[in-house]
Amino acid sequence: MCKSPASPTKSDNVSKDSTETYVQIVTSGGRRIPAHANILASASTVLESIIDRPRKHRSSEKTIQILGVPCDAVEVFVGFLYSSKCTEEQMENYGIHLLALSHVYLVPQLKSRCTKALIERLTIENVTDVLQLAKLCDAPDLYLKCMKLVSKSFKAVEETEGWKFLQNNDPFLELEILQFIDEAETRKKSCMKHMKEQSLYFELSEAMECLEHICTDGCISVGPCDKEPSKNLAPCSKFSTCRGLQLSIQHFGSCKKRAKGGCVSRFKAKSGEEMKNKKEMVRWELLVKKVVFAKATSSILLPKRKRMEEEPTQSCGQTNDNHAYDIRNLVC
Repeated sequence: MCKSPASPTKSDNVSKDSTETYVQIVTSGGRRIPAHANILASASTVLESIIDRPRKHRSSEKTIQILGVPCDAVEVFVGFLYSSKCTEEQMENYGIHLLALSHVYLVPQLKSRCTKALIERLTIENVTDVLQLAKLCDAPDLYLKCMKLVSKSFKAVEETEGWKFLQNNDPFLELEILQFIDEAETRKKSCMKHMKEQSLYFELSEAMECLEHICTDGCISVGPCDKEPSKNLAPCSKFSTCRGLQLSIQHFGSCKKRAKGGCVSRFKAKSGEEMKNKKEMVRWELLVKKVVFAKATSSILLPKRKRMEEEPTQSCGQTNDNHAYDIRNLVC
C-alpha cells in the first residue's frame, strides 16, 4: 500500500465516516493509494463524477481504478492533484503517461505542463510516438511541433521503429503526415517566390529613387544641366545602384545606334537568346521598360534643341572634363 501526499496515518483521528472522506486509488500493479475524496473532486470533474456515483453497498469501500499506466506515474499524478507541482525528474520519467492522465481526467494545468515538457524533449526517436499521443490527447501545440520536426527530418524519422510501427498500424496518420509535408513544401516554394518578387520590387524602387536623386541633386558623374558640379561631392548612400544607373545613362547618351532603336533593341535580342525561362523573360522586359522610362524622364527635362546637340555649347559654361556631368549630352 502506498501513502499519498496527504493520506491518513495512524496518528490521524479518522472519524467513523472515513469511508465517505477517503477513497482508494487502485493501479495496474495492485497498488492502493489512499486520497481525500474532496481534493480529488475539486481537482478533476471526471474524478468528482466517479466519487459521486452511488455504491451497491453503503458500507463498502469506495475505490477508483486507474489502469494502463505505471504505478509510479499514478502516484505522481495524485501528488499533482494535491500540490499542483511536479519535478523535472518526474516529468522526464512519466511525461507521456501524465499527459494521457491529464487528458482523461481533465486536469488542464497538468496537461499544459506536460505539453511544454514534451516539446522540450522531442527527438527523432520519440517524435512519432509523441505525435500519436498528441493527436489522441488533443494537444494541438505538441502535435504541430511534432509535425514540423517530422517534416524537417523525414529521412531520419523513416528509419525509426516508431515510424515503421505507425505505417503498419495507423495508415491514416501516415497519410496525414505526408500531406502536411507536401503542404509545407508548397508553402516554402510560395514563400521563396514571394521573397524574390519583393526583392525585385525593392530593387526597382531603389533604382527609381536613385534616378530621382540623379535628376534633382546629381551624383558623382551625372546630374541636372542647371547645376554646377561639385568636386567634393561624395557618393550617395545607395552608390552601388546609383553608379549603375549613371553608367547606363552615359552609355545611352553616347550610343551611335539610337536611330535603329539603340541599346534597348540589343538588350531585347540578348534576352530572347539567353533567357528561355518565361519568368526570367518577364523580369528582364520589366527592367528594360524601367530603363526606357528613366531615359524618357531624363529627356523631358531638357529642351529639344539642346538634346540634339552632340557637343556641349559655350553657353552651358561646361568643359570637356565635366562632359559626363551634363545630363543633356548623356540622353539619346
